[in-house]
Parts: sequence; C-alpha cells; structure tokens
Amino acid sequence: MVVTIIVFILVFGVVVISHELGHFLIAKLNGIRVLEFAIGMGPSLVKFTKGGTRYVLKLLPIGGACMFEGEDGVYQKKEEDEQVKAPAKDETYGKAFNEVNVWARIATVFAGPFFNIILAFLLSLIVVGFSGEILPVVHSITEGYPAQEAGLLPGDVITHVDGERVFLQGEVTIASAMNKGEPMEIAYRRGNEKHTATVLPKFSSDDNRYYIGFTIGETIECKGFDLIKYSALEVRYWLKAPVKSLIMLVQGQLSANDLSGPVGIAVTIDETIDTVKPYGISSVVLTMINFAVLLSVNLGVMNLLPLPALDGGRLLFMLVEVVRGKPVPPEKEGVVHFVGFVLLMMLMVFVLYNDIARIFAQG
Repeated sequence: MVVTIIVFILVFGVVVISHELGHFLIAKLNGIRVLEFAIGMGPSLVKFTKGGTRYVLKLLPIGGACMFEGEDGVYQKKEEDEQVKAPAKDETYGKAFNEVNVWARIATVFAGPFFNIILAFLLSLIVVGFSGEILPVVHSITEGYPAQEAGLLPGDVITHVDGERVFLQGEVTIASAMNKGEPMEIAYRRGNEKHTATVLPKFSSDDNRYYIGFTIGETIECKGFDLIKYSALEVRYWLKAPVKSLIMLVQGQLSANDLSGPVGIAVTIDETIDTVKPYGISSVVLTMINFAVLLSVNLGVMNLLPLPALDGGRLLFMLVEVVRGKPVPPEKEGVVHFVGFVLLMMLMVFVLYNDIARIFAQG
C-alpha cells in the first residue's frame, strides 16, 4: 500500500503540475501577475514567495491552482497598504488578469489542458519507444462468433470501425467494449484488397458484454518518425476514450456511479501494480507511465468542458466576450463560477463516497 501511495502521488503530481505549469508559463508570457502557484489541496506543508508569486505545496495531492491577480476580482494588497479596506492593484510583477486582452486570457486558460496533452505525448514517446505499438491485425477468430460468420481471417488489418479510421489495437478493443449489441461495420484490408463486413456482436453472460469474436494485435518496433507518429496516435486514442465515455454518459448508457475519483484511481493503480509486478520493475514503470498518459489526457479533456469553475467554463465566457465585444460583468461571472465550484465539490464528495462504497462491496 505504501508503494501505491507513493506511485499515486508521483503520477497525480506530475499530471497536476503539468496542468498548472501551462497556466503559469503562458500567464507570465502575457505579463499577467500570478499570485499563487499551488500543488495539492488542504493545509499547506511548504510555502514561499518569489517574484511576487506564492508557491505552495499542500497536504492532499489531488489538485492544484494557479491564481492570477484580478481573476474574479481578486487583487493582492500592497504590504505597505494594509490599512486600506478596498483591495489595491500592484503591477510590480505584472498586470491583472482582467486588464490584458481577451486573446491573452484565452491562451492562458487554454494552456492548462493543452500542457496535459503535451505531457501525454512526451510520456507516450517513452512508452512506445520501449514497448513498441500494437496494430489492429486480426490474430485469431473465435468459432461461432460474428467475425467468423462475416468471413474475417487471421492477418486481416482492421482500418475502420463504424466509418471511423482506426490505427491501433486499442481503438478496436474500446469500440467493441462499448458496444451494446448494435450492428458494427468493420472495414479491413486483406493484402491489397479492401473489404467491409457488418457484424452483430454476440453477448457473453459470463463477462456481461458483447464480443465480435476475434483477437487482434501485432506488435511493431517504433523508431525515428514511426516513434513520433505512433506516439501521436497513442494520444489520439486516449483522447477518444473520455470523449466517447462522456457521450455515453449523456445518452444514459453510463451513470454517475461509473465515475471514479482519486480513491478509485489509487485502487486501480494498486490492482495494476499487483497484476504487472510479476513481469518485472520495468513493466511496472512503463505501465504507470502509460497510466499517467491516460490520466493527463482525461484531466485535459474534462477541464475543457464548458462548465462553470472549469477551464472550459471560463473559456466560454471569454468567447462570449469576443462575440459581444465586451466582457460579461465580473460579478456575474464570479457568481456563476462560485456556484459551479460548489457543485463540483459536491460531485467530488459523491464520487468519493462511490469509490469507498465499491471498496467495501468488493471486500
């Protein structure tokens, strides 16, 4: 369990630091004063001030914050002006967030999720460089399942699923896992010939899911341009997963009970370490790096949702400003983000309860 906690802190910490660093660096480039750069939540463990910014490491490694001067009407008082009741602006270390042009603000807010995608790509270079990539090549056909009836054979290369281009084994796997019994159109290449087949996945009561009826996967070594290409495709694959999950959540195919928070992530890390441990420390490290790719992409995607208190919600207000030619009154935007933050905290408590309930149910 100690190892799990350490790995969790490292993985979550790297992902959160990347996100907040994106906000921080682009804010500095645009001359915005950063009041606080915090990693974690809860009580402060370490803190110091440099260049007008307070750097804080907090107890709970489950989040972070990058606070800007003037954001939601927050200003830093000058040390020599403590008697003034109204907060005073200080441009010694940069301008207030709401005083720079809208595109600078958009870039600063967007940089957090964007840096998560950059981190995912850099980490994918490590994973793909050491492990190679798995292509969607049919390995074997299960007798009596739709793939056999459709005429697929070992060696066929899957190129499209339901009209969507696929490059990796995982893309086919996730499409099959998310299928709820609807017909699937499979396009594949056999030698130089292209074929298309429609299959109706077969339900397995043992696994409580639908199967096409084949195993796929052919591992290739990636170097040079292939390393860059397949690392980018790896990030593309991980980007598709949360987007499809969100669509299924909206459509009612998933419920809020399927959501998982920090506790659930820690449990998954623990189970993954136990599964991979027999294959050696290098396999554990690469698996955890791959897990960080998944987590980083998910954090980036979720933060871009146009919901109050998230980066996407702030971007939405700024885009409204671009269209209107003037900003939404700060007090109104502040109220919306505050309500959104409260609801977000309530959701986190709900997810935490679900994670703990699942642990007890399994125990």
